[in-house]
Amino acid sequence: MSAALKSFAAAERFLAEVRGDARRPGYVLLGNEAFLYEICRKGVLKALVPDDLREFCLYDLDLASTTIFDALDLAQTPSLMSPFQVIFIRNVKLLYGRGQKKDEFAALDAYFRSPNPQALLIFVADHIALPQDLRRMEMTDKERVEKIRETLGEACGIVELQHVNEEDAIKWVLSESQAKGVTFTDDAARELVDALGADMLTIASELEKLLLYAGAMQRNTVELTDVETMVSAAKQRNLYELTDAISQKDAPRALALLHGLLNSSDAGEDAAIGHVFMLAKTYRQMLVLNEKQVKDSRAIWQVLWPGFRVAPFAADALIAQARRYRDRGDLTRGLRAIAKADLELRSSPPDKRLVLERLVMRLAGKSAAAEFEAAS
Repeated sequence: MSAALKSFAAAERFLAEVRGDARRPGYVLLGNEAFLYEICRKGVLKALVPDDLREFCLYDLDLASTTIFDALDLAQTPSLMSPFQVIFIRNVKLLYGRGQKKDEFAALDAYFRSPNPQALLIFVADHIALPQDLRRMEMTDKERVEKIRETLGEACGIVELQHVNEEDAIKWVLSESQAKGVTFTDDAARELVDALGADMLTIASELEKLLLYAGAMQRNTVELTDVETMVSAAKQRNLYELTDAISQKDAPRALALLHGLLNSSDAGEDAAIGHVFMLAKTYRQMLVLNEKQVKDSRAIWQVLWPGFRVAPFAADALIAQARRYRDRGDLTRGLRAIAKADLELRSSPPDKRLVLERLVMRLAGKSAAAEFEAAS
């Protein structure tokens, strides 16, 4: 099924090439879509790395702790224990840091002029965010992609791992569940994707939980109410508690709730983008409620359109939170801070938890006007 989905096409083509006779000596996995990267990695291992020889032929190198010269030496040296070697090279962005790196690129050029046919180099360029619509790519990322194409593009295959769009994510949920003997309703699949912000790693994790839940209930279907019970409601309640603490400028409580969200998720820090997506959605909802001066839950359904509405249990709480923002500018500044954090998370920072902590501290901090009012 994934082969029929546009979002999965690049990964499928890459794996077909790796398994076939047209395999190239090197590839660049371009983009920070971690779910597709895992599909590519697992596919490469299944095709080229036998389980019993993994410690002799699989290498994960990081340019933060080794050099490209060492990586190329390893690729040129045949393994005595295995007929083939696969070398993943992370932190590719360091090849494009300060300095021209002429020696490094000269060494790469020399290697690819006469590569070892029994080795495969895979460069992981996950410092670049590739949206589903490439016309919306950040200018900085466009420049990074162009540099990679100019330097590694001639010798290596470029595999663009764009973010999975929502429709493809929904189709993937329907297909995966069907393959495991469970039928997801369309509404249930859409709610799962919407609730998790199309964060595929988290979606895959929650899908497994829902399949186990259906099995425990001796059912072969998952419906909308199941997703709301198992995923959306719990996630949203925790999130609304977090935004409640933020709106009250209670930074210690907000940080404690953030840690609770991270610790309760199987995906841990990998769910960070999903949390930021939900924060952004909640802030946009509060901005609408603030602008329309909504004061009771009966009016909330008139100003929030379908697909953008809140869970019934959260309506009153969200209205109260929105009314705490007397200055609408605080909400728009908060949205800008969330957007900046989202961009930072998609640039593969060393510590995603720290990015979220800084965001929450900024959102829960008192504005200059509030501090002046308090001092007066």
